[in-house]
Amino acid sequence: RKMFGTLLTGVDHLPTTYDREKQAFTKGEPEYGAHFADELERIVGIHGPGTIAAVIVEPMAGSTGVLATPKGYLQKLRAICDKHGILLIFDEVITGYGRLGYAFAAERYGVLPDMITFAKGVTNGAVPMGGVLIRDEIHDSFMKGPEHVIELFHGYTYSAHPLACAAGLATLDIYREEGLFERARAMEPKWADAVMALRNEPNVVDIRTVGITAGIDLAPNKDGPGKRGFEALDSAFHDHELMMRVAGDTLCLTPPLIISESQVGEIMDKIAKVIRAVA
Repeated sequence: RKMFGTLLTGVDHLPTTYDREKQAFTKGEPEYGAHFADELERIVGIHGPGTIAAVIVEPMAGSTGVLATPKGYLQKLRAICDKHGILLIFDEVITGYGRLGYAFAAERYGVLPDMITFAKGVTNGAVPMGGVLIRDEIHDSFMKGPEHVIELFHGYTYSAHPLACAAGLATLDIYREEGLFERARAMEPKWADAVMALRNEPNVVDIRTVGITAGIDLAPNKDGPGKRGFEALDSAFHDHELMMRVAGDTLCLTPPLIISESQVGEIMDKIAKVIRAVA
């Protein structure tokens, strides 16, 4: 915030849903934390619902360290948005296309947002492509202008690029033919058990899993926050031929949906060695 300021003006932020003291070492959605959604009511009370365009939320916050939303949290947001006539937008760039065991996290949680943004998994990451899904009433509101006017003036230079579209269609076929969403759903408990087996490794202060993802928090070392995570990333890649992502001192794991049980074991063996190497 110091470097980039407010970015978009007039934007308020809901509090984080993560409370390590009450949620540590949780498989799936934490039991504690649905009440964090109540802060939206306070924000509505300050600004008035007529000034709030939408609420944007990741069903699972990936880049901040794999933070699953608490049980009931998204349902509360939907109810508050419905009450005040506010749009609810799910950012499913990470969670879409099977990462949480369903086509979209909205399906997993039984919450219908007004808009869903997607990317990444739609082409298996092979070619950049993104999009947005919208409810009928939003679409229809743009279709009421004169016949000769473009309804939704949002074109980009590479919109509907034929290579990206071909990759997207091929990827969707594979998801369907190989049952990868269902496969991820069946693999989730085995994945969670395997990751949680690392909880007694040195400096591990929390582990979170949801779908086929995991976040492993390591305590910062004496050189300051993020240094141990960077060293772990370096060790994993160069010493153990393992690709992962770090967010500060959090090791973020998002393996492909075709991963086998033996490969899960291989990953955990390597992660354990990495954690010990940076202890």
